[in-house]
Amino acid sequence: MTMHAFSNDNFFRAASADILSRYEVKLTIGSDFEEYRDLLAEGRPDHVLGAPFDPELHDLNERNAFWIVGRDANGKMMHAQAMRLLDTGFSSVGEYFRYNFKKFPPPGVDIDYKRSRYRAGPGAQRMKGRVCYHGEVWMGGEPGQYRGSGLSCVLGRFAFMTALQRLKPDHVVGFMLKPVAFKGFAERQGYMHAEPGALRWYAQGAETPMETFMVYMSDEDIRFVLDMPLKELVALAA
Repeated sequence: MTMHAFSNDNFFRAASADILSRYEVKLTIGSDFEEYRDLLAEGRPDHVLGAPFDPELHDLNERNAFWIVGRDANGKMMHAQAMRLLDTGFSSVGEYFRYNFKKFPPPGVDIDYKRSRYRAGPGAQRMKGRVCYHGEVWMGGEPGQYRGSGLSCVLGRFAFMTALQRLKPDHVVGFMLKPVAFKGFAERQGYMHAEPGALRWYAQGAETPMETFMVYMSDEDIRFVLDMPLKELVALAA
């Protein structure tokens, strides 16, 4: 196995800081998810905190989880995302979600769990070890202010770098709705792998399911992505 030394995180930090400064975005990192809930109530009052990051359901702390919040020049929240380690034990990611997918529903939706299902892809069946779940990803702002700017490339990679430094995962995984994945958001975030048909959620009374991809990265993938010139990626994504 070839290992890529992550010795140039300072270069990524400098490049990302330059781009964030250009858009006048300030990022805050924390691990108190009661505080995160309060921040969301202020900055995203229409959003329900997802079950995977609910501090009433999980013991979340600086050893196993973190959140990132971005604010604009006026102090208004314009971005949020979070990661946490999963208690997979010796199970593969596929086996873990086969028995636990109901704990990761889309927030604010009344789910019909009898019809919903999870299907493990080849990557999910291979992944084991320290696994981070990535969710709560959101970027706001006025129309045209951030979307289409390539800023999501910076924000996604910043979360990957933070995960490596704080949680030291072997893998990072997340679920992405099919329409969002088809728009290329997985690539803009920095994900190198995506498995279609991972989750099919049925809302109560709905005939058509909400289909999701499982996106994932190994620690080697993350180091590879972080080693790429950031300004070029932002320019291509814009």
